[in-house]
Amino acid sequence: MTQDPAPSRLERLREMHRKDPRDSFAAYGLAMELAKRPETAAEAVEVFARLLEASPEYLPAYYQLGVLLARRGETARAREVLEKGIAIAERTGDRHTRDELQAALEAL
Repeated sequence: MTQDPAPSRLERLREMHRKDPRDSFAAYGLAMELAKRPETAAEAVEVFARLLEASPEYLPAYYQLGVLLARRGETARAREVLEKGIAIAERTGDRHTRDELQAALEAL
């Protein structure tokens, strides 16, 4: 009798996100995993975008989405995402994240 293979990390993250799409941590984890592969990068962009729409102060997602968009050649959109993240980081007083976002913006 053959056992089914263990679910992949991606499958587990998809399941977590499916069970609670409002869970920002699950959405972020799924998007990060999707961003690792070119064939799932477009889906990662969508998951990051939905995450930021639902949780606009989830600052790490701005950096990751901006970098992913830049890697995909979507420089103008990457710039918009990073600038929005910078504004939110400034408003919330998160200087460390603001500096990281600013460095990513300057690297475009």
